[in-house]
Amino acid sequence: MWVFTATTRTTAYSITEEGFIMGLTVTNNVASINAQHNLSRASNGVEKSVEKLSSGLKINRGADGPAALVISEKQRAQIAGLRQAIDNTEKAAAVVQTAEGALNEINSLLVKVRTLAIDSANSGVNDDDALAANQAEITNALDSINRIANNTQFGAKKLLDGSAGIKGTVTDTDVTFLKATTNTASGTYAVVVTTEGERAAATSATDQTSALAADEILTINEVSISLTAGMNQAQVVNRINEFNAQTGVTAEVDGSSTRLYTESFGANSEISAVSNRAASATSSGFGTSVITATGVDVIGTINGTSFTGTGNVLTATSGSVKGLAIQFAADGADAAKTVTGAQGNVTISDNSLVFQIGSNKDQTASISIDKINPNGLGLGVDGNQFNSLNEIDVTSGSKAQDALEVIDAAISNVTNLRGTLGAFQSNTLESTANNLRATLENTINAESVIRDTDFAEEIANFTKGQVLVQAGTAMLSNANQIPQAVLSLLR
Repeated sequence: MWVFTATTRTTAYSITEEGFIMGLTVTNNVASINAQHNLSRASNGVEKSVEKLSSGLKINRGADGPAALVISEKQRAQIAGLRQAIDNTEKAAAVVQTAEGALNEINSLLVKVRTLAIDSANSGVNDDDALAANQAEITNALDSINRIANNTQFGAKKLLDGSAGIKGTVTDTDVTFLKATTNTASGTYAVVVTTEGERAAATSATDQTSALAADEILTINEVSISLTAGMNQAQVVNRINEFNAQTGVTAEVDGSSTRLYTESFGANSEISAVSNRAASATSSGFGTSVITATGVDVIGTINGTSFTGTGNVLTATSGSVKGLAIQFAADGADAAKTVTGAQGNVTISDNSLVFQIGSNKDQTASISIDKINPNGLGLGVDGNQFNSLNEIDVTSGSKAQDALEVIDAAISNVTNLRGTLGAFQSNTLESTANNLRATLENTINAESVIRDTDFAEEIANFTKGQVLVQAGTAMLSNANQIPQAVLSLLR
């Protein structure tokens, strides 16, 4: 190039062979500044590529993509929630399986009890000792059922003692809460008895004022009781009570008369008494004419709706209180338990097992497990002298027949609950778990698309950035040499 000397301030000019004038400055090296800028941008790009490749994430901070960060963080929370919901569902299934396993054992015990009742119903073969042995074995089995119901638990949570079901509390000591169902709405309900439940009760036709003049056969509920000449009234009463297990009837002295009453309440409680001797002052007083008596079922209102019970158990069969069963207390030998009128309130609360089976609010499932003990099984069998499984007695053929009905009802109670638990596990828990796993997989995939590094793309960006950094470094070195040309002009 040709150079002429022309100096303005600190700028020298050179003329190229093409005739262009190029300024040489030492104050501002524009080429260097431009190279620095491009090198810095390329270096930043390489740093970001290194960060994305080393972390595996293309969104590491809000600046990497604000909208993508917001969406992916929500998805991360959802993923964590879905994983916990799956864990919750699996634990819920374990709870249900624990309860169902205990119910299976109770079912086996009930089958055994039923077998004993059938054996006892074979009255043409069994004597009193055999019947008593069967009753003792049944009592032992019922104790085992009660023990299983009270001790079955998952961790520290009891499952079959009623604490995981519908609970009821009463404000009157004459009333006992028996059960409620999921059809029974939670709340407080007024209870009023309009007709009290009564035992069957009968009194001898005449008073026994003297000792028996002769031997006598007194038949009560088809059970023959031999009375010996010379027995006074108290001895006659004691003799009758020796057969209480067979007759279901208790005797007591009522002045000079002898009074009989059934252990059970209700229209299914009956007394039939007849003697082979005419009624007189020197006989039992029952005479040769059959004396009969029948109990009365309780009638009352719950929350203003009238219901007819069985014995002294009142069960609501409709309305918001459907499924609620309460029992009125017996009072010794009273034929009628005088509880007519307001009996206070029954408060129902739902303590069903509630499982959080979703990752969001209110995504729950619940199931109620009734109290599975002899007092709560076999309730409300029409035409039966026993109000629950706990009352069954097989010490006579007729009692064994009634016991069979109650046992069958108890078996139905348990098997129905097992079916409910099985359906809950299969249709609710397992299907929900499957859906949660599918949702989790899809959500993880969606979050990955938004946030995870595409290594093929990012490696290409990294390689490009490295080339630009190397080129920028070289060009910056060259640009920094341009001011040196000024020195050659000064020589």
